[in-house]
Amino acid sequence: MRIGIHCSTSGRLVNAAAKALELGADCFQIFSASPRMWRAAMPPPDQLDEMKKFRALHNLAPLVIHDSYLINLAAPDPDIRRKSIAAFRDELLRAFAIGAEYLVMHPGSARDQPIESGIANIVASLEEAARGLAPGGFTLLFENTAGAGATIGRSFEELAQLRQLALPRVPFPLGFCLDTCHLYASGFDVATQKGLNATVAAAEKTLGLDLIPVIHANDSKGALASRLDRHANIGAGHIGLEGFRRILNHPKLREKAFVLETPIDEPGDDQRNVDALKSLCRKSRTTTRKSS
Repeated sequence: MRIGIHCSTSGRLVNAAAKALELGADCFQIFSASPRMWRAAMPPPDQLDEMKKFRALHNLAPLVIHDSYLINLAAPDPDIRRKSIAAFRDELLRAFAIGAEYLVMHPGSARDQPIESGIANIVASLEEAARGLAPGGFTLLFENTAGAGATIGRSFEELAQLRQLALPRVPFPLGFCLDTCHLYASGFDVATQKGLNATVAAAEKTLGLDLIPVIHANDSKGALASRLDRHANIGAGHIGLEGFRRILNHPKLREKAFVLETPIDEPGDDQRNVDALKSLCRKSRTTTRKSS
């Protein structure tokens, strides 16, 4: 198991890796550029080289990049979709250059069109954004959503359909990233043992657990099936400490990379969240040894 956290690249690309190391994480996630800007420059070559050397030295892997919040490849508005395609191509190019293992994307929102049309737009947009790029380097992961509005990816079936349609039209592997807050808010009761087992079984059947290398570890401020996408610190939401203990130690999830996207409401919350995940893993192992 790898435990990581989303870190800022402010000042210099390698600062995110250094922060992850300081917090005791062994993997991490970044934005490769401002998530609120349509266009961004490629990081300078010396920063790319510095990041790769630092990660190799400290065994910080995987590196996950999250795409910009502005991008909506499903958009029915042709201008928004055109800007989204250009911005996503830049995301792909930066992911290649930085050496990330994974690029996570929100599938987007169909707005006022049918979900099927939104999925078709995503597939066509991905094909255009990736045109001419060489294969290899990273895997693109579709993230599940909390289910608000017309967002795509609230069900495993939508995610699986998206991958199936896009796979023959892009030059890189495709998989999935599951977010615990989004799962809970969209109706998957991962806070209980019964609900977690059912969720894992459904993900295994519909998506394939081998195609889910990354799990975003976030507690949920919203109630079950509320469709409220509001992340909470570990143990401070409806999933709770016991819920995360079960998630982290589920036998079919132990080899995943768990990456925190929790808020920093108070100084030190990032450290407390990393420590919480580690502690929950250790408690399970200790209990197992004592009972044997």
